[in-house]
Amino acid sequence: MAIQSTNPMTGKVEKKFTELSSAETSSILSSVADAFSTWKLSSFEQRADCLRNLAGLLRERADSFAELMAAEMGKPLKSGRAEVLKSATVCDFYADNGADMLASEPKTVDGMQCYVDYAPMGTVLAVMPWNYPVWQVLRIAVPSLMAGNTMVLKHASNVPQCALALEDIFRDSIFPENVFRSLLIGAGQVEQVLDHDSVIGVCLTGSEGAGRKVAAAAGAKLKKSVMELGGSDAFVVLADADLDKASVIGAESRCSNAGQACIAAKRFIVHSDIYDSFVQKLKGCMESVVMGSPLDEDTVMGPMASHQFRNDLQIQVDACLKVGGELVIGGSIPEGEGAFYPQTIITDVPFDSKAGRDEFFGPVALVFRADSEEQAMEMANDSSFGLGGSVWTRDEEKGLRLARQIEAGLVYLNGRVSSRPPLPFGGVKNSGYGRELSTYGIREFTNVKSVCIG
Repeated sequence: MAIQSTNPMTGKVEKKFTELSSAETSSILSSVADAFSTWKLSSFEQRADCLRNLAGLLRERADSFAELMAAEMGKPLKSGRAEVLKSATVCDFYADNGADMLASEPKTVDGMQCYVDYAPMGTVLAVMPWNYPVWQVLRIAVPSLMAGNTMVLKHASNVPQCALALEDIFRDSIFPENVFRSLLIGAGQVEQVLDHDSVIGVCLTGSEGAGRKVAAAAGAKLKKSVMELGGSDAFVVLADADLDKASVIGAESRCSNAGQACIAAKRFIVHSDIYDSFVQKLKGCMESVVMGSPLDEDTVMGPMASHQFRNDLQIQVDACLKVGGELVIGGSIPEGEGAFYPQTIITDVPFDSKAGRDEFFGPVALVFRADSEEQAMEMANDSSFGLGGSVWTRDEEKGLRLARQIEAGLVYLNGRVSSRPPLPFGGVKNSGYGRELSTYGIREFTNVKSVCIG
Protein backbone atom coordinates (compact mmCIF):
# COMPACT_ATOMS: atom_id res chain seq x y z
CA MET A 1 0.00 0.00 0.00
CA ALA A 2 1.34 3.44 -0.96
CA ILE A 3 2.25 5.80 1.85
CA GLN A 4 0.13 8.81 1.04
CA SER A 5 -2.55 11.18 2.27
CA THR A 6 -5.77 10.77 0.30
CA ASN A 7 -8.56 13.15 1.23
CA PRO A 8 -11.76 11.10 1.77
CA MET A 9 -13.88 14.11 0.80
CA THR A 10 -12.38 14.36 -2.67
CA GLY A 11 -10.61 11.06 -3.23
CA LYS A 12 -7.55 13.03 -4.32
CA VAL A 13 -4.02 12.27 -3.18
CA GLU A 14 -2.83 15.35 -1.30
CA LYS A 15 0.67 14.23 -0.40
CA LYS A 16 2.90 11.25 -1.22
CA PHE A 17 5.82 9.92 0.78
CA THR A 18 8.74 7.69 -0.14
CA GLU A 19 9.02 4.57 1.99
CA LEU A 20 12.20 4.41 4.05
CA SER A 21 14.85 2.11 2.67
CA SER A 22 15.98 -0.87 4.69
CA ALA A 23 19.21 0.97 5.50
CA GLU A 24 17.34 4.08 6.64
CA THR A 25 15.10 2.01 8.88
CA SER A 26 18.10 0.26 10.44
CA SER A 27 19.78 3.61 11.07
CA ILE A 28 16.75 4.96 12.91
CA LEU A 29 16.46 1.78 14.98
CA SER A 30 20.09 2.12 16.02
CA SER A 31 19.50 5.74 17.05
CA VAL A 32 16.51 4.72 19.13
CA ALA A 33 18.56 1.93 20.71
CA ASP A 34 21.24 4.47 21.66
CA ALA A 35 18.55 6.69 23.22
CA PHE A 36 17.35 3.73 25.31
CA SER A 37 20.78 3.32 26.88
CA THR A 38 20.33 6.64 28.69
CA TRP A 39 16.52 6.88 28.89
CA LYS A 40 16.32 3.63 30.89
CA LEU A 41 18.46 5.27 33.58
CA SER A 42 16.21 8.32 33.91
CA SER A 43 14.18 8.77 37.07
CA PHE A 44 10.42 8.46 37.30
CA GLU A 45 10.34 12.18 38.09
CA GLN A 46 12.19 13.01 34.88
CA ARG A 47 9.86 10.83 32.82
CA ALA A 48 6.78 12.36 34.47
CA ASP A 49 8.04 15.86 33.68
CA CYS A 50 8.44 14.87 30.03
CA LEU A 51 4.89 13.52 29.92
CA ARG A 52 3.44 16.66 31.48
CA ASN A 53 5.28 18.74 28.92
CA LEU A 54 3.94 16.52 26.13
CA ALA A 55 0.40 16.90 27.49
CA GLY A 56 0.74 20.67 27.32
CA LEU A 57 1.93 20.58 23.71
CA LEU A 58 -0.95 18.28 22.75
CA ARG A 59 -3.45 20.74 24.16
CA GLU A 60 -1.76 23.58 22.30
CA ARG A 61 -1.79 21.68 19.00
CA ALA A 62 -5.24 20.12 19.25
CA ASP A 63 -6.55 22.21 16.35
CA SER A 64 -3.67 21.38 14.00
CA PHE A 65 -3.93 17.65 14.75
CA ALA A 66 -7.70 17.81 14.20
CA GLU A 67 -7.17 19.42 10.80
CA LEU A 68 -4.72 16.69 9.82
CA MET A 69 -7.13 13.94 10.85
CA ALA A 70 -9.96 15.59 8.91
CA ALA A 71 -7.80 15.72 5.78
CA GLU A 72 -6.33 12.22 6.06
CA MET A 73 -9.19 10.07 7.38
CA GLY A 74 -12.29 12.25 7.54
CA LYS A 75 -12.72 12.76 11.28
CA PRO A 76 -14.86 15.82 12.11
CA LEU A 77 -12.88 18.68 13.68
CA LYS A 78 -14.83 18.50 16.92
CA SER A 79 -14.08 14.78 17.28
CA GLY A 80 -10.44 15.29 16.34
CA ARG A 81 -9.92 17.88 19.05
CA ALA A 82 -11.59 15.62 21.59
CA GLU A 83 -9.26 12.78 20.60
CA VAL A 84 -6.16 14.91 21.12
CA LEU A 85 -7.38 16.23 24.46
CA LYS A 86 -8.12 12.68 25.60
CA SER A 87 -4.58 11.76 24.57
CA ALA A 88 -3.27 14.51 26.82
CA THR A 89 -5.12 12.93 29.76
CA VAL A 90 -3.23 9.66 29.32
CA CYS A 91 0.00 11.65 29.70
CA ASP A 92 -1.34 13.21 32.91
CA PHE A 93 -2.49 9.85 34.24
CA TYR A 94 0.87 8.11 33.87
CA ALA A 95 2.80 11.18 35.01
CA ASP A 96 0.77 11.10 38.22
CA ASN A 97 0.57 7.33 38.75
CA GLY A 98 3.31 5.61 36.77
CA ALA A 99 5.94 5.68 39.51
CA ASP A 100 3.62 3.91 41.96
CA MET A 101 2.63 1.33 39.35
CA LEU A 102 6.29 0.47 38.70
CA ALA A 103 7.59 0.78 42.25
CA SER A 104 9.68 -2.09 43.60
CA GLU A 105 7.52 -4.42 45.69
CA PRO A 106 9.20 -5.83 48.84
CA LYS A 107 8.31 -9.38 49.87
CA THR A 108 9.53 -11.81 52.50
CA VAL A 109 9.88 -15.35 51.17
CA ASP A 110 11.19 -18.22 53.33
CA GLY A 111 12.90 -15.70 55.59
CA MET A 112 14.61 -13.93 52.68
CA GLN A 113 14.11 -10.29 51.79
CA CYS A 114 13.00 -10.15 48.17
CA TYR A 115 11.84 -7.51 45.71
CA VAL A 116 9.74 -7.61 42.56
CA ASP A 117 11.00 -4.97 40.14
CA TYR A 118 9.62 -3.73 36.83
CA ALA A 119 12.58 -2.94 34.59
CA PRO A 120 12.57 -1.41 31.08
CA MET A 121 13.62 -3.77 28.30
CA GLY A 122 14.31 -1.84 25.10
CA THR A 123 12.42 -0.56 22.09
CA VAL A 124 8.75 -1.35 21.54
CA LEU A 125 7.34 -1.41 18.01
CA ALA A 126 3.83 0.03 17.70
CA VAL A 127 1.87 -0.99 14.60
CA MET A 128 -1.09 1.34 14.66
CA PRO A 129 -4.34 1.95 12.72
CA TRP A 130 -5.80 5.03 11.09
CA ASN A 131 -9.14 5.34 12.86
CA TYR A 132 -7.83 7.08 16.01
CA PRO A 133 -4.42 8.16 14.73
CA VAL A 134 -3.37 10.06 17.86
CA TRP A 135 -5.12 8.31 20.76
CA GLN A 136 -4.29 4.77 19.62
CA VAL A 137 -0.60 5.65 19.40
CA LEU A 138 -0.27 7.55 22.67
CA ARG A 139 -2.20 5.08 24.78
CA ILE A 140 0.61 2.64 23.88
CA ALA A 141 3.54 5.03 23.74
CA VAL A 142 2.95 6.91 26.99
CA PRO A 143 3.02 3.93 29.40
CA SER A 144 5.90 2.35 27.49
CA LEU A 145 7.96 5.53 27.76
CA MET A 146 7.05 6.00 31.42
CA ALA A 147 8.36 2.46 32.00
CA GLY A 148 11.72 3.53 30.53
CA ASN A 149 11.38 1.92 27.11
CA THR A 150 11.77 3.67 23.77
CA MET A 151 9.33 3.35 20.87
CA VAL A 152 9.16 3.24 17.09
CA LEU A 153 5.84 3.75 15.31
CA LYS A 154 4.77 2.06 12.10
CA HIS A 155 1.56 3.96 11.49
CA ALA A 156 -1.14 3.11 8.96
CA SER A 157 -0.04 4.05 5.45
CA ASN A 158 -2.97 6.43 4.91
CA VAL A 159 -2.13 8.74 7.85
CA PRO A 160 1.56 9.56 7.29
CA GLN A 161 1.16 13.24 8.15
CA CYS A 162 -0.32 12.29 11.53
CA ALA A 163 2.64 9.95 12.08
CA LEU A 164 5.14 12.70 11.34
CA ALA A 165 3.24 15.21 13.46
CA LEU A 166 3.54 12.81 16.40
CA GLU A 167 7.28 12.53 15.86
CA ASP A 168 7.48 16.31 15.67
CA ILE A 169 5.65 16.84 18.94
CA PHE A 170 8.05 14.49 20.74
CA ARG A 171 10.99 16.29 19.13
CA ASP A 172 9.59 19.65 20.27
CA SER A 173 8.95 18.41 23.81
CA ILE A 174 11.56 17.92 26.51
CA PHE A 175 11.86 14.20 25.77
CA PRO A 176 15.42 13.25 24.78
CA GLU A 177 16.05 12.92 21.07
CA ASN A 178 15.13 9.59 19.42
CA VAL A 179 13.12 8.24 22.36
CA PHE A 180 10.13 8.15 19.97
CA ARG A 181 10.44 7.89 16.17
CA SER A 182 7.98 7.33 13.32
CA LEU A 183 8.94 4.91 10.55
CA LEU A 184 7.32 5.58 7.19
CA ILE A 185 7.44 1.96 6.09
CA GLY A 186 5.05 -0.57 4.63
CA ALA A 187 3.97 -3.86 6.15
CA GLY A 188 6.83 -5.59 4.35
CA GLN A 189 9.41 -4.03 6.66
CA VAL A 190 7.73 -4.96 9.94
CA GLU A 191 9.62 -8.24 10.15
CA GLN A 192 12.91 -6.40 9.59
CA VAL A 193 12.10 -4.11 12.51
CA LEU A 194 11.31 -7.11 14.70
CA ASP A 195 14.65 -8.62 13.69
CA HIS A 196 16.56 -5.73 15.22
CA ASP A 197 18.18 -6.73 18.52
CA SER A 198 16.95 -3.60 20.30
CA VAL A 199 13.27 -4.25 19.54
CA ILE A 200 11.88 -6.35 22.38
CA GLY A 201 8.23 -6.59 21.37
CA VAL A 202 5.34 -5.28 19.34
CA CYS A 203 1.93 -3.86 20.13
CA LEU A 204 -0.56 -3.92 17.28
CA THR A 205 -4.02 -2.46 16.93
CA GLY A 206 -5.71 -3.51 13.74
CA SER A 207 -7.48 -6.27 11.88
CA GLU A 208 -7.50 -9.92 12.85
CA GLY A 209 -5.53 -10.77 9.70
CA ALA A 210 -2.81 -8.22 10.39
CA GLY A 211 -2.63 -9.39 14.00
CA ARG A 212 -2.08 -13.01 13.01
CA LYS A 213 0.78 -12.09 10.67
CA VAL A 214 2.59 -9.79 13.08
CA ALA A 215 2.05 -12.06 16.08
CA ALA A 216 3.48 -14.99 14.10
CA ALA A 217 6.52 -12.94 13.10
CA ALA A 218 7.10 -11.83 16.70
CA GLY A 219 6.61 -15.36 18.01
CA ALA A 220 9.16 -16.74 15.58
CA LYS A 221 11.69 -14.35 17.12
CA LEU A 222 10.56 -15.05 20.70
CA LYS A 223 9.47 -11.45 21.15
CA LYS A 224 6.41 -10.45 23.10
CA SER A 225 3.30 -9.16 21.38
CA VAL A 226 0.14 -7.42 22.55
CA MET A 227 -2.75 -7.57 20.10
CA GLU A 228 -5.87 -5.38 20.10
CA LEU A 229 -7.82 -6.63 17.11
CA GLY A 230 -11.33 -6.43 15.72
CA GLY A 231 -14.59 -6.53 17.58
CA SER A 232 -18.27 -7.16 17.05
CA ASP A 233 -19.55 -5.80 20.32
CA ALA A 234 -22.89 -6.96 21.66
CA PHE A 235 -25.33 -4.27 22.80
CA VAL A 236 -27.83 -6.26 24.88
CA VAL A 237 -31.15 -4.50 25.54
CA LEU A 238 -33.38 -6.27 28.06
CA ALA A 239 -37.12 -5.83 28.48
CA ASP A 240 -36.78 -3.51 31.49
CA ALA A 241 -34.16 -1.22 29.91
CA ASP A 242 -34.43 2.55 29.65
CA LEU A 243 -35.09 2.54 25.91
CA ASP A 244 -34.66 6.28 25.45
CA LYS A 245 -31.18 6.24 26.95
CA ALA A 246 -30.22 2.97 25.26
CA SER A 247 -31.25 4.20 21.81
CA VAL A 248 -29.40 7.51 22.19
CA ILE A 249 -26.18 5.82 23.34
CA GLY A 250 -26.57 3.04 20.79
CA ALA A 251 -26.81 5.55 17.94
CA GLU A 252 -23.84 7.54 19.26
CA SER A 253 -21.73 4.41 19.55
CA ARG A 254 -22.68 3.13 16.09
CA CYS A 255 -22.17 6.45 14.27
CA SER A 256 -19.18 7.91 16.11
CA ASN A 257 -16.11 8.08 13.86
CA ALA A 258 -18.42 7.02 11.00
CA GLY A 259 -18.77 3.65 12.74
CA GLN A 260 -15.06 2.95 12.33
CA ALA A 261 -14.26 1.87 15.87
CA CYS A 262 -13.33 -1.52 17.27
CA ILE A 263 -15.45 -1.00 20.41
CA ALA A 264 -18.51 0.46 18.72
CA ALA A 265 -21.86 -1.21 19.35
CA LYS A 266 -22.35 -3.50 16.37
CA ARG A 267 -24.70 -6.37 17.25
CA PHE A 268 -27.86 -5.04 18.91
CA ILE A 269 -29.47 -7.97 20.72
CA VAL A 270 -32.91 -6.88 21.87
CA HIS A 271 -35.55 -8.65 23.96
CA SER A 272 -38.62 -9.43 21.85
CA ASP A 273 -40.97 -7.67 24.30
CA ILE A 274 -39.50 -4.27 23.43
CA TYR A 275 -37.91 -5.10 20.07
CA ASP A 276 -40.17 -3.06 17.78
CA SER A 277 -40.17 -0.06 20.11
CA PHE A 278 -36.38 -0.06 20.39
CA VAL A 279 -35.86 -0.35 16.64
CA GLN A 280 -38.03 2.72 16.07
CA LYS A 281 -36.25 4.72 18.76
CA LEU A 282 -32.84 3.70 17.42
CA LYS A 283 -34.00 4.68 13.93
CA GLY A 284 -34.96 8.15 15.11
CA CYS A 285 -31.70 8.66 16.97
CA MET A 286 -29.53 7.50 14.08
CA GLU A 287 -31.44 9.65 11.59
CA SER A 288 -30.80 12.70 13.76
CA VAL A 289 -27.01 12.31 13.51
CA VAL A 290 -25.65 15.20 11.42
CA MET A 291 -23.54 13.89 8.53
CA GLY A 292 -21.39 16.28 6.53
CA SER A 293 -17.99 17.74 5.83
CA PRO A 294 -15.44 17.06 8.59
CA LEU A 295 -14.48 20.74 8.39
CA ASP A 296 -17.98 21.84 9.43
CA GLU A 297 -18.17 22.42 13.19
CA ASP A 298 -21.75 21.09 13.25
CA THR A 299 -20.81 17.74 11.71
CA VAL A 300 -21.12 14.71 13.96
CA MET A 301 -20.37 12.03 11.35
CA GLY A 302 -17.95 12.68 8.50
CA PRO A 303 -17.08 10.49 5.53
CA MET A 304 -15.53 7.09 5.91
CA ALA A 305 -11.74 7.01 5.73
CA SER A 306 -11.66 6.05 2.06
CA HIS A 307 -13.91 5.33 -0.88
CA GLN A 308 -12.60 1.74 -0.90
CA PHE A 309 -13.61 1.19 2.72
CA ARG A 310 -17.06 2.49 1.87
CA ASN A 311 -17.35 0.18 -1.12
CA ASP A 312 -16.31 -2.79 1.01
CA LEU A 313 -19.01 -1.87 3.55
CA GLN A 314 -21.63 -1.79 0.81
CA ILE A 315 -20.69 -5.35 -0.15
CA GLN A 316 -21.32 -6.43 3.45
CA VAL A 317 -24.69 -4.66 3.55
CA ASP A 318 -25.72 -6.30 0.28
CA ALA A 319 -24.76 -9.70 1.72
CA CYS A 320 -27.06 -9.10 4.69
CA LEU A 321 -29.97 -8.23 2.44
CA LYS A 322 -29.29 -11.24 0.23
CA VAL A 323 -29.75 -13.66 3.15
CA GLY A 324 -33.04 -12.08 4.23
CA GLY A 325 -32.12 -8.96 6.16
CA GLU A 326 -34.66 -6.13 6.18
CA LEU A 327 -33.50 -2.57 5.64
CA VAL A 328 -34.93 -0.03 8.11
CA ILE A 329 -32.90 2.99 7.01
CA GLY A 330 -29.86 3.68 4.82
CA GLY A 331 -28.19 0.83 3.01
CA SER A 332 -26.90 2.45 -0.17
CA ILE A 333 -24.08 4.76 -1.23
CA PRO A 334 -25.33 8.33 -1.64
CA GLU A 335 -24.64 10.46 -4.67
CA GLY A 336 -22.16 13.31 -4.51
CA GLU A 337 -18.66 14.00 -3.34
CA GLY A 338 -17.05 12.34 -0.34
CA ALA A 339 -16.75 8.78 0.96
CA PHE A 340 -20.02 9.07 2.88
CA TYR A 341 -22.13 6.13 3.96
CA PRO A 342 -25.53 6.76 5.56
CA GLN A 343 -26.69 5.64 8.98
CA THR A 344 -28.03 2.13 8.37
CA ILE A 345 -30.16 -0.32 10.37
CA ILE A 346 -30.76 -3.89 9.23
CA THR A 347 -33.06 -6.36 11.00
CA ASP A 348 -33.83 -10.06 10.54
CA VAL A 349 -30.38 -11.11 9.37
CA PRO A 350 -30.05 -14.82 10.25
CA PHE A 351 -27.92 -14.85 13.39
CA ASP A 352 -25.85 -17.83 12.32
CA SER A 353 -25.10 -16.45 8.83
CA LYS A 354 -21.66 -15.19 7.87
CA ALA A 355 -23.23 -11.86 7.02
CA GLY A 356 -24.51 -11.59 10.59
CA ARG A 357 -21.19 -12.49 12.19
CA ASP A 358 -18.68 -10.34 10.35
CA GLU A 359 -17.38 -7.12 11.84
CA PHE A 360 -18.96 -4.02 10.29
CA PHE A 361 -16.51 -1.10 10.26
CA GLY A 362 -19.00 1.59 9.36
CA PRO A 363 -22.31 3.12 10.57
CA VAL A 364 -24.34 -0.08 10.17
CA ALA A 365 -26.38 -1.53 13.05
CA LEU A 366 -27.57 -5.13 12.90
CA VAL A 367 -30.52 -5.73 15.24
CA PHE A 368 -31.31 -9.25 16.42
CA ARG A 369 -34.29 -10.51 18.43
CA ALA A 370 -33.93 -12.53 21.64
CA ASP A 371 -36.92 -14.21 23.32
CA SER A 372 -35.36 -14.38 26.78
CA GLU A 373 -32.49 -12.99 28.82
CA GLU A 374 -30.80 -16.37 28.63
CA GLN A 375 -30.99 -16.40 24.85
CA ALA A 376 -29.71 -12.83 24.72
CA MET A 377 -26.62 -13.81 26.70
CA GLU A 378 -26.04 -16.89 24.55
CA MET A 379 -26.21 -14.71 21.43
CA ALA A 380 -23.89 -12.10 22.94
CA ASN A 381 -21.22 -14.75 23.56
CA ASP A 382 -21.78 -16.62 20.30
CA SER A 383 -19.09 -14.69 18.46
CA SER A 384 -15.47 -15.19 17.49
CA PHE A 385 -14.77 -11.72 18.90
CA GLY A 386 -14.57 -10.55 22.50
CA LEU A 387 -13.46 -6.94 22.75
CA GLY A 388 -16.29 -4.99 24.38
CA GLY A 389 -20.00 -5.14 25.11
CA SER A 390 -22.81 -3.61 27.09
CA VAL A 391 -25.96 -4.63 28.95
CA TRP A 392 -29.02 -2.41 29.33
CA THR A 393 -31.47 -2.96 32.21
CA ARG A 394 -32.96 -0.95 35.09
CA ASP A 395 -32.08 -3.80 37.47
CA GLU A 396 -28.49 -3.02 38.42
CA GLU A 397 -27.91 -6.23 40.37
CA LYS A 398 -29.10 -8.38 37.48
CA GLY A 399 -27.26 -6.24 34.97
CA LEU A 400 -23.97 -6.55 36.81
CA ARG A 401 -24.39 -10.32 37.01
CA LEU A 402 -25.06 -10.55 33.27
CA ALA A 403 -22.29 -8.11 32.35
CA ARG A 404 -19.83 -10.38 34.12
CA GLN A 405 -21.01 -13.27 31.95
CA ILE A 406 -20.19 -11.52 28.67
CA GLU A 407 -16.98 -12.89 27.17
CA ALA A 408 -15.14 -9.65 26.47
CA GLY A 409 -12.37 -7.50 27.89
CA LEU A 410 -14.50 -4.43 28.62
CA VAL A 411 -18.21 -4.44 29.47
CA TYR A 412 -20.43 -1.53 30.49
CA LEU A 413 -23.77 -1.60 32.26
CA ASN A 414 -26.09 1.12 30.92
CA GLY A 415 -23.22 3.02 29.36
CA ARG A 416 -21.23 3.49 26.19
CA VAL A 417 -18.13 1.33 25.92
CA SER A 418 -14.97 3.44 25.88
CA SER A 419 -11.32 3.03 26.85
CA ARG A 420 -10.10 5.03 29.86
CA PRO A 421 -6.55 5.31 31.25
CA PRO A 422 -7.26 3.78 34.70
CA LEU A 423 -8.93 0.66 33.22
CA PRO A 424 -7.19 -2.25 31.46
CA PHE A 425 -8.18 -2.46 27.82
CA GLY A 426 -7.98 -5.43 25.47
CA GLY A 427 -9.87 -8.43 24.22
CA VAL A 428 -10.27 -12.19 24.26
CA LYS A 429 -10.84 -14.75 21.52
CA ASN A 430 -10.10 -13.30 18.07
CA SER A 431 -10.09 -9.78 19.49
CA GLY A 432 -6.56 -10.33 20.72
CA TYR A 433 -4.61 -10.69 23.94
CA GLY A 434 -2.63 -8.65 26.39
CA ARG A 435 -3.73 -5.37 27.93
CA GLU A 436 -3.21 -1.68 27.33
CA LEU A 437 -3.66 1.16 29.83
CA SER A 438 -3.88 0.97 33.65
CA THR A 439 -1.28 -0.85 35.75
CA TYR A 440 -1.55 -3.91 33.50
CA GLY A 441 -0.67 -1.93 30.38
CA ILE A 442 2.40 -0.18 31.77
CA ARG A 443 3.84 -3.51 32.92
CA GLU A 444 3.30 -5.39 29.62
CA PHE A 445 6.72 -4.52 28.21
CA THR A 446 8.75 -4.64 31.40
CA ASN A 447 11.00 -7.31 32.85
CA VAL A 448 9.11 -8.44 35.94
CA LYS A 449 12.20 -9.35 37.88
CA SER A 450 12.59 -10.99 41.27
CA VAL A 451 15.62 -9.91 43.32
CA CYS A 452 16.35 -11.83 46.54
CA ILE A 453 18.87 -11.49 49.34
CA GLY A 454 19.98 -15.01 50.32
